[in-house]
Amino acid sequence: MMATPLETEPAAVQTAAGPGEDRPAYRGTLRYATTKLGGALLSIAMVIVATFFLFRLIPGDPVIAYTRDVPLSPEQIDLLRRQMGLDKPLLQQFVDFVLRTLQFDLGTSYEYKRPVTDLIGERFGPTLLLTGVGLLIAVSLGLWQGTRAAWNHGGRLDRFSTGVSLVLWSVPTFWLGLLLLMVLGAGIGPIPGLFPTRGMESVDAPDGFAYLLDVGHHMVLPCLTLVAVVYAQYLLVMRSSLLDEIGQDYVTTARAKGLRDDMVRRRHAVPNALLPTVTLVFIHIGFVVGGAVSVETVYSWPGLGLLFYEAIKGPDFAVMQGTFMVVCVAVIIMNTLADVAYHVLDPRVRSA
Repeated sequence: MMATPLETEPAAVQTAAGPGEDRPAYRGTLRYATTKLGGALLSIAMVIVATFFLFRLIPGDPVIAYTRDVPLSPEQIDLLRRQMGLDKPLLQQFVDFVLRTLQFDLGTSYEYKRPVTDLIGERFGPTLLLTGVGLLIAVSLGLWQGTRAAWNHGGRLDRFSTGVSLVLWSVPTFWLGLLLLMVLGAGIGPIPGLFPTRGMESVDAPDGFAYLLDVGHHMVLPCLTLVAVVYAQYLLVMRSSLLDEIGQDYVTTARAKGLRDDMVRRRHAVPNALLPTVTLVFIHIGFVVGGAVSVETVYSWPGLGLLFYEAIKGPDFAVMQGTFMVVCVAVIIMNTLADVAYHVLDPRVRSA
C-alpha cells in the first residue's frame, strides 16, 4: 500500500530537521567560545599594558638600589642605566616591552643577570608541586565535606564544619602559616618541631625514594596552610549549591519513586550542585601557576611566589613584570575555559 503525501511529509521534515537542530547548538557553542576567546585576548592586552606602567609606580630607582653598596661614578651609573634600557623615554621603553613580550621574551633579570623565562621555568616545578597537591586535597576534601554538611543540614556535622570553614576562610594566609610554623615547625618549649620550617629539601638530601620522602616532609606545613584556607571555600560553595538543589522538584520526584537517599544524592543532586564549583576550580588552577606568594615566602619555598617577593625587594622590574604577567594570563585562560565549560555542561546557560 502506497503512503499518501500527508503520511510521508512529517517523516521527511523530521529527518531533515534532526541535523539542523544539532547544528545551531554546535554553532552557538562555537560562537560563544569565540566571543570568550576574543574577550580573553583583550584582557591579556590590557594586562600587558597595566604590567608595564603598574610597576613603574613603585618608588625607588633600580640602578640606585643595586649600587647602594658599591661606590660608582656618575659615568658608571649612566652606563648601567643604558644597559638596563632605563635611559630611553618611557614610551620607547613601553614599545620595546610590548614587542619583546609578543616574542615571549620577558627580559633579563637585573639581579640574577639571567633571562626571566629561565627563572620562571626553574621555579615553575616547585610551585606546581606545592599548589597542585594542595589544590587537589582541598577540592576533594571541601566538596566531600560540603556535600555531607548540606545533606545533613542543621546537624552537628553541618554546624561544626560550617563554623570551622568560616573561621579558616577569614584567617589571613600568612598569619596561619606563621602560626603553624611556630607550633609544628619551631616547636613549643621543650617540645621539638615536627616538620622542617624552610626550603624544599634538606641540605644533605638523599637520593631515590628517600628524596621523595624528604620533599614530602618539607611540603607538610606549606601544603597544610594552603589546604586549610582553600578547602573552606569549596566547602561553603558546595554546601550552598547543594542546599538549593535539595528543594528542587526532581529531587522530590526521585525520592517519591522509592530511590535510596544515597542514590538520590549521588546521582541527582550532587551532579547539578557541582556546576557552580566549576568556575572556582578553574580560577584556582590559574593561580596554581603563580603559587601562593605569602605561603612560599613564609616557608621559603623556592617557587614563583618567592621569586616575585624577592623581585619586589629589588626592585627587579623584569622579574616582577614577568611573574605578574604569567599569573594574570594563566587566570584569564582558566577563567575563559571555565565559562566555556559552564556553557557546555549547563543547558540553562545555553538557552539564556
